[in-house]
Amino acid sequence: MHLASTIFDRIFIVFQTMNWITRERPKIDRIACPWLIKRFIDPDAQIYFVPFDQVKAKALELDATPFDIPDTEFTHYEDRCTFDFFLERYDIQDPALKDMAVIIRGADTDAHSLASQSSGLWAISAGLAYNITDDHELLEKGMLIYDALYSWAKHLQKQKHTQNPTEKMLLAVFNAYLDKQKTENQKTPKWAKELKEIIQDQIDTNLSLSLKEISEGLQIHPSYVSREFSKYFSNLSFGEYIRKLRIEKAMDLLENPDHTLSEIAYLTGFSDQSHFNRIFKAHTGQNPSDFRRNLPKK
Repeated sequence: MHLASTIFDRIFIVFQTMNWITRERPKIDRIACPWLIKRFIDPDAQIYFVPFDQVKAKALELDATPFDIPDTEFTHYEDRCTFDFFLERYDIQDPALKDMAVIIRGADTDAHSLASQSSGLWAISAGLAYNITDDHELLEKGMLIYDALYSWAKHLQKQKHTQNPTEKMLLAVFNAYLDKQKTENQKTPKWAKELKEIIQDQIDTNLSLSLKEISEGLQIHPSYVSREFSKYFSNLSFGEYIRKLRIEKAMDLLENPDHTLSEIAYLTGFSDQSHFNRIFKAHTGQNPSDFRRNLPKK
């Protein structure tokens, strides 16, 4: 079935045309979200791109809803991006869109380990923005990319580019050889060793470590460190690795009954005890209080 019949014939969630506004020079989220709005929420929606410092004023002037902007409803939450929030906010249950969300989140947050397609989406989006200076033309071309990604997610995920059995066998042998060579030749670079030492040195006193600040100290571009980070840190992104260290520190602090849970949340850099409880349980399967209660008696 053609894309037009699978997308445009849907029953849309809202019926009143809305205006939406975000900051200029879109790349990932700020193209993916307008695509989602126009294809699944409001086909007649108007999208505006303005300088960052004008978004809120122009939103009032144009009666537009801001998105992918801090301190607004439609924005990032924890490790999720704005595209994730749109799906949740409008209760869109399409499995293909949920698969796309992971790819978009990985590309938009530099967590390319989330999906193998994330780095490719980032590369294409960055190149498109480099080639096209007009934001509305950029959105028009970007819509084609997300139409194609949706068709792949809905119909083609199990289809392989290589179809010939002999060719598949040769590729399998070749890839096995490359994996072996990569394992034998891969050495931890100097910057990764230095970064690990910096994180270990600061984790007890600076739980709001910034990848940008650390990268500047290493004299390496943040995007490169972000892209390469998971290779040398247990296949975790920078944020995931820092969160893991914070949880490990919290586990140590929970052994001391003199610390309240609120104090531990503060000492490990969480915004509040509720946030601490949620993240701790996601990592350990237990609430902090249950974890403390189940500790061996000394």
